Amino acid sequence: MRIPESRTLTPHPGEIPYYTFPSFDAFPFVRHGFSTRLGGVSGGDCESMNLSYSRGDDPAAVRENFERFCGAIGVQAENVVVSAQEHHINLYNATAADRGRGVTREKGYADIDGLLTDEPDVVLCTQYADCVPLFFLDPVHRVVATSHAGWKGTAARIGAATVERMEADYGCRREDILVGIGPSIGFCCFEVDAPVWDVFAGMEEWAPICGRDDRNGKFHIDLWEVNRRILLAAGVREDNITVTDLCTHCHPDVFWSHRATGGRRGNLGGFISLTK
Repeated sequence: MRIPESRTLTPHPGEIPYYTFPSFDAFPFVRHGFSTRLGGVSGGDCESMNLSYSRGDDPAAVRENFERFCGAIGVQAENVVVSAQEHHINLYNATAADRGRGVTREKGYADIDGLLTDEPDVVLCTQYADCVPLFFLDPVHRVVATSHAGWKGTAARIGAATVERMEADYGCRREDILVGIGPSIGFCCFEVDAPVWDVFAGMEEWAPICGRDDRNGKFHIDLWEVNRRILLAAGVREDNITVTDLCTHCHPDVFWSHRATGGRRGNLGGFISLTK
């Protein structure tokens, strides 16, 4: 299956297409990937690679999709831990005891937009359909994380919160942390009204490059750049941040996009795991 090329991410075409970050690929003890909407078995509005049980899809199809995607990136579906996203900045430290949450058993928690672990074979998964996926790796202490940065999470600085938790809970040094900002709605397509614009324009990290006033009561915001600036302010080195160039809204045939489908869609998945 053909998927768009990228200047910053590595495409993995084939039966189960996905993308990875070259900076993460350099470490053999890490498995990760960001899915497309291709290569699954779901039907209807969720055709074909839907990775969420909450979209009205056949649960058996979702489970098969997890099996297929996890097999493609070299992890086990039964080891996956899925977030419970509510557009806040609550984070959860996952361990081996959490394996299967959201895939083979009930999640058992709510309001979790980010996951962290330092244990091997605990596969972290956050889910998307335009919001910004953030991937984190400390290759020195061997810690990984993934956080869901919708516009509310971005404005609340979930990227910085994740960096702070990596430092506080696992002893990571901020200058060692690698971050990938994954496929999501781009500056080209993220149009907002004045109340959302005002939230971002009031942030310390805001700069003219982050947005545009369209002079018609509408505005455009660059969530990728805002998240990048939040990460820089949190102490992540500039050359340790990889920013996507793939807009989900521009490629609705390849990625799930909430705006492009009017909400009739499945979910993409951002997965990351350490290996033994």
